[in-house]
Amino acid sequence: MPVDERRFRDALGRFPTGVAVITTVAEEGAWLGMTVSSFNSVSLSPPLVLFSIARNAASFPAWTKARQFAVNILSEDQEQLSNRFARSRGEKWIGLAPLRGKLGLPLLPNTLAAFECETYGRYDGGDHEIIVGEVKCLHEGRASPARPLVFHGGRYRRLSDHGSVHAPPSDAVYLHGW
Repeated sequence: MPVDERRFRDALGRFPTGVAVITTVAEEGAWLGMTVSSFNSVSLSPPLVLFSIARNAASFPAWTKARQFAVNILSEDQEQLSNRFARSRGEKWIGLAPLRGKLGLPLLPNTLAAFECETYGRYDGGDHEIIVGEVKCLHEGRASPARPLVFHGGRYRRLSDHGSVHAPPSDAVYLHGW
């Protein structure tokens, strides 16, 4: 029985995710950037992460040639930055002063963390391509305990200081031992 795409998308929206902006330098030297909620850790050894990009994205051809990329983890006060890089076209970089990472990649200022990666593998993901990267450089952001930008149910959300803040048991392998 086929799954209705709208119902599937709505059900996926019930799972909260963090928000990141993936950046790279295209072959011709232009900076690329896009907002994603499809960022995940894959492996601790070697340190691997992944994101996915829609095959119908305007920048997809350029991303297929990218050999390196950076993942910029956004804080809850960077909603406007997320919106800027979520647009399919337009001048996303106007007025921004990105930092240059150790691999020469553009890094967004004041993020919670950034990972500079070399492309490790690319995989078919249906209407998306899954790109796995090996983390080569890690940049820890703000010294203050800023909160991550969270996306849930088609909207940005904020974490609360109220409620449970308990760590999972130390033997909880389902969370990579975190």
